[in-house]
Amino acid sequence: MTLLDDAAGISADLADLRHRLHRRPEIGLKLQRTQQAVLEALDGLDLEITPGRDIGSVTAVLRGEAAADPDIAPVVLLRADMDALPVHEEVDLPFRSTVDGAMHACGHDLHTSMLVGAARLLSDRRDQLAGDVVLMFQPGEEGYHGAAKMIDGGILSAAGRAADAAYALHVLPNQVPRGTIASRPGAVMAASDGLFVTARGYGGHAASPHLAHDPVPAICEMVIALQTAITRRIDAFEAAVLTVGRLKAGTKHTVIPDTAGFEATVRTFDRSVRRQVRELVHQVCNGIADAHGVEVDIEYLEECPVTLNDAEATDFAFETAGGLFGDERMFALPRPLTGTEDFSRVLERVPGAMVLIGACPEGQDPETAPSNHSPHAVFADSVLADGAALYSELALRKLSVN
Repeated sequence: MTLLDDAAGISADLADLRHRLHRRPEIGLKLQRTQQAVLEALDGLDLEITPGRDIGSVTAVLRGEAAADPDIAPVVLLRADMDALPVHEEVDLPFRSTVDGAMHACGHDLHTSMLVGAARLLSDRRDQLAGDVVLMFQPGEEGYHGAAKMIDGGILSAAGRAADAAYALHVLPNQVPRGTIASRPGAVMAASDGLFVTARGYGGHAASPHLAHDPVPAICEMVIALQTAITRRIDAFEAAVLTVGRLKAGTKHTVIPDTAGFEATVRTFDRSVRRQVRELVHQVCNGIADAHGVEVDIEYLEECPVTLNDAEATDFAFETAGGLFGDERMFALPRPLTGTEDFSRVLERVPGAMVLIGACPEGQDPETAPSNHSPHAVFADSVLADGAALYSELALRKLSVN
């Protein structure tokens, strides 16, 4: 039996786990039901398991049996994120979310199930491993800094030695055909920053704006001016995205409010550009506030670094996946994605790579299918076995006996 055969043999179990996680999604760091489901799925395997106490993480260490000297044997870390999003599911699936306002819209239920599958496949092959595997089941990827918290908790040395390589898989419901393995060396996903702006004026009657200092037109002008400034002040060959996702002002259409504000996300791929955008935001917002006679508070938070794939690790991942599935399923991304990933924090410390797997459902066109984070996003169960096999083969080849 090959690794792919064994992965196919457990695909029904992985789909069942994925469906159970999908029905009961949890948001953030406190993933009690999800953590318990993972612990139950790992029960019976010869793993050193440490459940998170303050957060709903699970760390599992699988000891290889082929190491000449276990004290200096290499360590590979495999990560899966587990948290859902505050999105109300609009897809009529048999296993659709039963939690109002929560959905696995980014495929983390698949990642978790794939890594559970890898734990099973690798446990049956520990005699082929000349080193140890750390399985990182991470909560709080969607803006809760879960990776940073697990790093602070010692995940990178969970095997007793520092991890030598790290890999994560991420499914895509669109962009690439189902089963396609995609990645690239260098920047593969963007850095993200949060921008929170509040203009403070002086409220009054909407019929007499000259007697007030209206903050609403000020923030409206800031939103438009920032879009223009990005195109005029940032080199056209450098990538920078600023998107306003929330506007907030007022209580009634006849009242000029004291305050108004907006919240935005900023995506960049270069630290100097990141710094330039931050400076630009302050210049634009302060200048417009002065022109409107209002004060402005600007909070600019660096949230997540660029996801940088190590070149050698990316080549290794492509070679491994090509050997497993065939080179025809490999796809080198021509440019990075503007989404973000806090696996980037692991890759800042350990050479490794994030690898993407096309999970577009049968019958849908990946060019038009709903994207990650959409309430209409759908992911194909058929990629679960492939993900489990790829996680496993990355560890097996990295820790193979020479």
